[in-house]
Amino acid sequence: MVNTEKFIESAIAEIREQAGSEKVVMALSGGVDSSVCAALAARAIGDRLIPIYIDTGLMRKGETGRIRTLFGTIPLRVIDAGDEFLGALKGVTDPEAKRKAIGERFIRVFEREARKEKAACLLQGTIYPDRIESEGGIKSHHNVGGMPLRMEFTRVIEPIRDLYKDEVREVAGALGLPPEIQHRMPFPGPGLAVRVLGEVTKEKVAVIREANWIVEDELVEQYRPWQCFAALLGLGTGVKGDNRIHGWIVAVRAVNSRDGMTADPLDIPFDHLLRIGSRITADIPAVARVVYDITPKPPATIEYE
Repeated sequence: MVNTEKFIESAIAEIREQAGSEKVVMALSGGVDSSVCAALAARAIGDRLIPIYIDTGLMRKGETGRIRTLFGTIPLRVIDAGDEFLGALKGVTDPEAKRKAIGERFIRVFEREARKEKAACLLQGTIYPDRIESEGGIKSHHNVGGMPLRMEFTRVIEPIRDLYKDEVREVAGALGLPPEIQHRMPFPGPGLAVRVLGEVTKEKVAVIREANWIVEDELVEQYRPWQCFAALLGLGTGVKGDNRIHGWIVAVRAVNSRDGMTADPLDIPFDHLLRIGSRITADIPAVARVVYDITPKPPATIEYE
């Protein structure tokens, strides 16, 4: 495990050295990784840090409002870029292509904001599993393998790049971040796009956003999973009332893990699974059926794409 005091000291020194006298824009999503980076960078360079939250249109239900409230005491810049991201994903079906399109769009938005502030550096919350999976060819994380080769930034600063998720949580506690942030369930940088198989559209995102909210509402407080969510698999046949329908198939995924490198499916009582399925199909008319994913990691990844 990481020595948190030594790590914090060295990370602050590293950020100061790499930033020099430059302004730094940073990607603040509200998760533990980016929040730890924000806390470290604030100590390192003070008001030369420009935290930016990008609403990609692929966020969880109520996420942007929660971020505004949670970080209301700092000068957080909130950028509504939903149309840009959905436009970049139009017609894209390959998972790697989707991740790369999202990674490039993130960089272009950050570049645009950086130009306004004359900021030369980008700081982001890349952690060690992101690098392992990107460099190992498992999948391109938007902030590693999904980043474009050409960028306007002179430097990308990644102070927690060698930490696993559980180590980041330890550092968060040592920094005094609130438990809501320290123990927050992971949410992928590409957002709900990696929970929609195939092309991402507004309609699909709206369906999976609501289904995802139901899954979290049902499972987070009672089971405290490492991660739980819903994913949109495709269209299937169903019956509602006396009518045959073609509706969406939603997969429920809930796992426990230590660092995200391996994971085991959560043992949820069957009657609770039935309740989740009934609630999703009743509350979301476009959904025809619900399945529960029992696959560990490996062979599966935690997310679907």
